[in-house]
Amino acid sequence: MLTINKCTKTTVVPNNNSNNSTTSNNLTFSTTQTTPTASTTQTNPHYMDVHNPDTRSYNMSQIKGRDTQPELMVRKFLFSKGLRYRLYDKKLPGKPDIILPKYKTIIMVHGCFWHGHEGCKYFVIPKTRTEWWTEKINKNKANDEKNEIGLIALGWKMIKVFGCELQKDKKETTLQHILESIIH
Repeated sequence: MLTINKCTKTTVVPNNNSNNSTTSNNLTFSTTQTTPTASTTQTNPHYMDVHNPDTRSYNMSQIKGRDTQPELMVRKFLFSKGLRYRLYDKKLPGKPDIILPKYKTIIMVHGCFWHGHEGCKYFVIPKTRTEWWTEKINKNKANDEKNEIGLIALGWKMIKVFGCELQKDKKETTLQHILESIIH
């Protein structure tokens, strides 16, 4: 009986009566076991991905770094309360999302996945390329911490908001908390 696994390579060769083969009608089915190596997974970044490279590329191109839905929600709320702000000042460490110069306050609106929100259901390390994703997210967290230290050293007050805190059930509470933190 011939069993073909995901990592088994089967070749059909003329009958040569070798030991590692099964003969049927003058054809030999020779099986050799192959396993993926580190070099295989390194050279093909889409190894064991659920999407083909074009679909993955499109999905990743749709992820925005600014003007995200949670960020727009916070900005609309602040504007409706009469607060005026600046956006993405390149002169400040990390180009903060929302800057309130009058209150010397900065609001950073983070995505739970990209900024490693611990204990959040939206922060799950992907099962493929786990080491790469862990390294990337840890680097993002280190950059966030470095930027926060730099901003505090410059005298800015920091408010950090994660996307999950702006879901329907927590939205009003979170926005009121932001407003109270700014004014007081």
